[in-house]
Amino acid sequence: MSFGFHYYETTNQSLTLQYFDQKTSPWVFGKLRSTAAAANIFTGLLVFGAAAFLNYQQMFLIFGAVIILLGSWGFFQNPAQKHLPVQHKHMILRKKYWLFYFLTFMSGARRQIFVAFAVFLLVEKFSYSVQAVTALFILNNFINYFLSPLIGKAIIRFGERKVLSMEYGSLIFIFTAYAFVDSVYLVGVLYVLDHIFFNFSIAIRTYFQKIGRQKDIAPTMAASFTINHIAAVVIPVLGGLMWAADYRIVFFAGTAMSLVSLAAVQRIRIPKTK
Repeated sequence: MSFGFHYYETTNQSLTLQYFDQKTSPWVFGKLRSTAAAANIFTGLLVFGAAAFLNYQQMFLIFGAVIILLGSWGFFQNPAQKHLPVQHKHMILRKKYWLFYFLTFMSGARRQIFVAFAVFLLVEKFSYSVQAVTALFILNNFINYFLSPLIGKAIIRFGERKVLSMEYGSLIFIFTAYAFVDSVYLVGVLYVLDHIFFNFSIAIRTYFQKIGRQKDIAPTMAASFTINHIAAVVIPVLGGLMWAADYRIVFFAGTAMSLVSLAAVQRIRIPKTK
């Protein structure tokens, strides 16, 4: 399952940047996230309803069979455009992409605070039930369905630096608020806002599209996924140790990372001609 997701996501990012131009790819990324949000809601409701009639084994068998059928159909499709530049087949690491690599690493670190520790805060401190967390999950996807394409349009209109500055500037306040919030309702609002700004990270990939070589897209997206997951391995361990001492330290660390990221995105420079 993990292999399949990582293979899909890397390929998805690579092909989107290859097949769509700089004025279109941000909107496409947003639309794909919107579609994924709709699929999450539909699947969640489907599983919820099927659980009344089927056990786990039966649901896995049915959904697995559907996925195999869809995958078999997709295997025989060939939408490739032969005029696109042939991608490098080996790993590419270039000094000129250092800011993209750094922002990707910081995005991975920020993602872990949202995915792991924000939910942990909801459950441990505020005693959110499974139903309450599920309700937030559905609400987030509902909001994303409408908002993600607008985020893509904002990147096209205002540029990556302004959009990412808005994300990290907002996260400074959100992470700091996580450390001090005492309201069960306010922490839920923070979690929803956190999830909204998480989608702004598509600007990091569209930034690369504007500075990178066409032939570097596929290997660089693969490298970025690796860099992102370095943070995914390190942050939960360090965060767990900090949480054991005081949970607020984790969110103060998130605030510090957001400050660093905010400073870093000010160095984004888009070439006038590409």
